[in-house]
Amino acid sequence: MENYKDQDTVLLAVDCIIFGFDKKNLKILLIKRDFEPEKGHWSLMGGFLKKDETLDDAAIRVLNHLTGLENVYMEQLRAYSALDRDPVERTVSVSYYALIDIPEHSALNGRFSAKWFNIDEAPNLIFDHNVMVANAMSRLRYRASTKPIGFELLPEKFTMKQLQTLYETILGEKLDKRNFINKINSLDILLKTEEKDMKSSRKGSYFYKFDQVKYDAKVSDGFTFKL
Repeated sequence: MENYKDQDTVLLAVDCIIFGFDKKNLKILLIKRDFEPEKGHWSLMGGFLKKDETLDDAAIRVLNHLTGLENVYMEQLRAYSALDRDPVERTVSVSYYALIDIPEHSALNGRFSAKWFNIDEAPNLIFDHNVMVANAMSRLRYRASTKPIGFELLPEKFTMKQLQTLYETILGEKLDKRNFINKINSLDILLKTEEKDMKSSRKGSYFYKFDQVKYDAKVSDGFTFKL
């Protein structure tokens, strides 16, 4: 204990960058901060680490407390430790990003004025939260091209058009339809259903499912997802 007592005390926080997809647009979930400093301004969802929890536990707790959401994909991003990042107290923050399918998680905790924004129309955020979002977008683009995490943003059943739209919004570029479909089919990780989405066209579009079992088996045999 002698070696600990004279050390500085620093607050440790977690901030959650929550991405969602509504079948057309990539969105981010933000809240209006309800205390000073920056009260009333848009913010990521965050909170402080408690003594009896890990960083992952804290991120899950914060996400659930502010939105009511459970069992969503989350990944630790990085730490932010600029000396002046919080004007009140020396605070280090560890960011996480989460991926959810918006229609499947429509119920949000309304006490904190949570609101979805298109990622390219989001307002300016407090402190260094804009930097966190930019870093999260870079990580999301990389992960989406090397792992099938994009399916976390889709409903269980989706059309090929919805899948292409999702990847176009994540990558920020238009993709050739034929090349995209050929690439996806070559990966052999989707299950084509007998159901069709009849809203998209007169002939309809088949629904697909991500085959997690097949994907895991392929990975164990050395398969690498690359889009």
